[in-house]
Amino acid sequence: MSLEKDKYEATRWLGTAREDLDASHALLEKEKFSHACFFAQQCGEKAVKALWVGRGEDPWGHSIQKLISEIPDNRVRSRMEKLLEEGSTLDRYYIPTRYPYGIPDLTPGKVYFKKDEELCIHAARRILEEAGLLLKTL
Repeated sequence: MSLEKDKYEATRWLGTAREDLDASHALLEKEKFSHACFFAQQCGEKAVKALWVGRGEDPWGHSIQKLISEIPDNRVRSRMEKLLEEGSTLDRYYIPTRYPYGIPDLTPGKVYFKKDEELCIHAARRILEEAGLLLKTL
């Protein structure tokens, strides 16, 4: 793929990440905290993947922490590594927020609360903002 095409695709990934953060906010307003946490996780994951795609790379997996740690571009990775904790936080909301078997004897709707979503939104926003800044420099 050409550099121009890579940047275009990366912009699409970043735009989808922004939409996921918007969805997270909308779900927060409806007090659908588990779903809101999941969409915040999706925002973080897609924002980091945008950085891979912008370099013509093919990211694999869903762990934000791992995706950050393995960004092929040293300059981008060193800037994103300060957000490893945020990535780790969001990673914990990938599966248990969506499936009834994710938490023994309870469903996600009974386990997650507003404070969880606020934590997720904060982490996702930080990752999204940094990825957006870095994408401009690729």
